[in-house]
Amino acid sequence: MQAAAPRPEDAAHHRALAQEARERGDELAALAHLIAAKALDEYAAGAAAEAARQVCTVATGYFMKGDHERAQYWYGLTLALDERQALAWLNLGAIHTQAGRSAEARQCQDRAYGLQRVYVEEAGQPVRRVLLLCAGRAAGNVPFDELVPTPRNARIKYAIDCAAEDEDESLPAVDLAVNAIGEPDVAGPLHARLERFARRFGRPLLNLPARVAQTRRDRLPALLAGLDGVETACCMRVEAASDGERVGETAGNAPGDGASETAGETAQRLAEAGLVLPLLVRPATSHGGQGLVRCESGSEFDAALRAQSGACYVSAYRDCRSPDGHFRKYRVVFVDREPLPYHLAISPHWMVHYYTAGMEGERWKLEEEASFLADPAAALGARAWAAVAAVGRRLDLDYAGVDFTLLPGAGVFVFEANATMLVHRERPGGVLAHKNAAVARIAGAFERLLDARGRATAA
Repeated sequence: MQAAAPRPEDAAHHRALAQEARERGDELAALAHLIAAKALDEYAAGAAAEAARQVCTVATGYFMKGDHERAQYWYGLTLALDERQALAWLNLGAIHTQAGRSAEARQCQDRAYGLQRVYVEEAGQPVRRVLLLCAGRAAGNVPFDELVPTPRNARIKYAIDCAAEDEDESLPAVDLAVNAIGEPDVAGPLHARLERFARRFGRPLLNLPARVAQTRRDRLPALLAGLDGVETACCMRVEAASDGERVGETAGNAPGDGASETAGETAQRLAEAGLVLPLLVRPATSHGGQGLVRCESGSEFDAALRAQSGACYVSAYRDCRSPDGHFRKYRVVFVDREPLPYHLAISPHWMVHYYTAGMEGERWKLEEEASFLADPAAALGARAWAAVAAVGRRLDLDYAGVDFTLLPGAGVFVFEANATMLVHRERPGGVLAHKNAAVARIAGAFERLLDARGRATAA
């Protein structure tokens, strides 16, 4: 996970590598090795921390370019020079996460947040300074790279779940904050901590913690109840208990109100809630279909529950295929409660995900998606689009999103709605480049929101 301790001859070695890189026309690699050579000279003179910071800059350059193999090498050298470089541990953890090496990622994250909890990303002359309240120990943050881009914004990322409460007092000055912990299962254990922070902060805070908490899967049906044209599936949360029993909580219970119950009692509560086979079982905090199982029989359901290592959700399955036999999942993002279309996935399978739906290989699917992005009200119909807009108002979040499908009666069936809906740009000129205009509209709307809230602070 870390390079070997540098040797005195390494500086000369890097100068030789710089010359080789220049001869093959790779000026970036040549510069990287020259910086490393200079840093190793400083290391030999006793300036380990400064040497490590220089090499870390090289590593981060490759990291930002997406060249994770080279970034990992340079971060390894950084940590060989000075293992107290928190940013190197943090980004190395991100590299391991993307590669699926969860154990290594967790080790790196623990080292990073053990060293520091605040990470400042600032370049040039930003128009504002934005504090991002993040979860350091778990996924589930709002996709802020597109929404709060640098260098226009200075980003101050605060791993509040790893920080002592008195550290709040020493945070850098900012114009406003975004509660980026948008996954309610991740935010749940931090709820009281986040509420105290919100009360004391004294600046605008986007995505208030109490409103994020309402989007938990088992609470969402109650939140959206009564909206014209909006339907949801009944959902129950089932907790893993230390004695192997299960703890159940249905919509309407307060956090932590679940009580231990036998398997028979769980079955009774499922029946009382109207949850009958087929049923969907998914781990808490999971998205993108990870761990999602459809159970057609009692034995499959029992096996799915036994397979859970933590809390999970049980919800009713509803066959929502369109008349043409395909399953459709629309995604709309809400910025300051206003709906903006992001994508449409069309799949032959009931578990619809954009990159497994075969979108890129079928022109008619892309054309239908493009029509939805260009004029969602026309694509969905006035009643359905009004229903989607009503969902955004009911969520009452500064940033959120909803995944849904159309119902035969021109209503919508909501799969999920929360603050973690991912948006990202596609490769320019690629087959999915038509989505970039939608992403630009979302990013532009969020920029206007930041500007308005920031000016309100200044006033």
